[in-house]
Amino acid sequence: MIRNRKINILGAVERVGNALPHPAALFGIFGLITLLFSFIGYHLHWEGINPGTGESIKIVNLISRDGLHRILLEMVDNYTGFAPLGIVMVAMLGIGIAESSGLIKSAINLLLIKAPPSSITFLIVFTGILSNVASDLGYILIIPLAGIIFHSLGRHPIAGMAAAFAGVSGGFSANLLIGTIDPLLAGLSTEAANIVDPDYYVLPTANYYFMAASTLVISFAGTWVTKAVVEPRLGKYTGNVEQEEISTLSPEERKGLKWAGLVLLLFTALIAAGLIPDNGLLRGPDNTILHSPVLKGFIAVLFIVASSCGIVYGYVSGTFKKHQDVISGMNSSFKGLIAFLVLVFFAAQFVAWFKWSNLGIMIAVKGAAFLQSADLGLIPLVILFIIISGIINMFMGSASAKWALMGPVFIPMFMLLGYTPELSQAVYRIGDSITNLISPMMSFFALIIVYFEKYDSKSGIGSLMATMLPYSLAFFVAWTLLMIIWILFGLPLGPGAGLYYPG
Repeated sequence: MIRNRKINILGAVERVGNALPHPAALFGIFGLITLLFSFIGYHLHWEGINPGTGESIKIVNLISRDGLHRILLEMVDNYTGFAPLGIVMVAMLGIGIAESSGLIKSAINLLLIKAPPSSITFLIVFTGILSNVASDLGYILIIPLAGIIFHSLGRHPIAGMAAAFAGVSGGFSANLLIGTIDPLLAGLSTEAANIVDPDYYVLPTANYYFMAASTLVISFAGTWVTKAVVEPRLGKYTGNVEQEEISTLSPEERKGLKWAGLVLLLFTALIAAGLIPDNGLLRGPDNTILHSPVLKGFIAVLFIVASSCGIVYGYVSGTFKKHQDVISGMNSSFKGLIAFLVLVFFAAQFVAWFKWSNLGIMIAVKGAAFLQSADLGLIPLVILFIIISGIINMFMGSASAKWALMGPVFIPMFMLLGYTPELSQAVYRIGDSITNLISPMMSFFALIIVYFEKYDSKSGIGSLMATMLPYSLAFFVAWTLLMIIWILFGLPLGPGAGLYYPG
């Protein structure tokens, strides 16, 4: 009875969401609403104080001479400079070669033959979480691949993509490895901590123990939601997208995979040779691996590796006969991006206008001020901070930008209450992750809608939000409980990173 009620609630969310205009039109409407509120907020003198700089924040009226000039002059730059656009297009060129050659299909068949079907869901969520160390790989490769895998097993492909999206985006901060976000947040936390203690330093490994444990918790939670809620609600797939056949690999396919694997090993060896030695050729300007062009420019690496492996596989297996076949594979990959290219135009304008108006910063400041004024104990404070961070994440997409704004408020507050900057950073990361799945401000939100539309042309924002809402709620509960357990047992968050600040 309770389960049916939950499904009915999600159905209502989907119906209401899908009753809205087309996502492209909806982003256009959001943009117009932003213009209207920028006008209202400016004339009502909405103001705030940036806790990081002490500077006054005022709403910028975009329905003004300067605002309209900026809208017209920067419209093209907003579109072409929208981060996911270039990332998706470059990545799809390489993936298109790998897909048209048959490499991806053969690799999936091999995976399905080797892996126990019962573990596929867990592996997809888990792999999605781990993919975050490689920048945006999960959005470009893991999510659509999960749909193909589920479809091959006779399961609903959207459920597979939802599981992958849950890992990639909902589990954004969790990982078994130190990713690029760790040193970035640590640097911001150090600056905020220095407001109270000029000698305090937050290490990039500050939250490693907690985030490593979180990886398993989120993987199990995502697996449970997929099997217990999402798949029963979606039911059996009845669309017209052809199922990838699971079959034993032919000798030519096995030979192609072997040579593609050797190419992959060669690239791995070359990258390792450039990263491992001190002062290696591929290390970053500060001689670290975390800031290397391999990690920061992973999409370029993905294009080179995927296209190389695809070309070798294609010629060895016989699917490629001439170089025109390779170009055709790249062309075909762009056919599915037409809807995305249209959608991104409107999404890019909305995101830019929202940023220019200062409405997002104002919402963040007011939310932070409310939480700071609440006189609570540690656990209630942690829960409220997670909720506030999650709500703010619905309006500001960048984790580092939000923390640059919120860190100078919450880190000093936590320190003055006797809690470490590492704790406030870990709590923030929970809230920043759990609502990624349902936030239109998340950079790749539009792309996920396009993925869903491949298998269900009627999918829209409502379908995506209704499918992902159970994950968001489950992650909130599971991750918050893990943090409460961590606090109750007084466990360190990372190497040398405790919970309590001695003052």
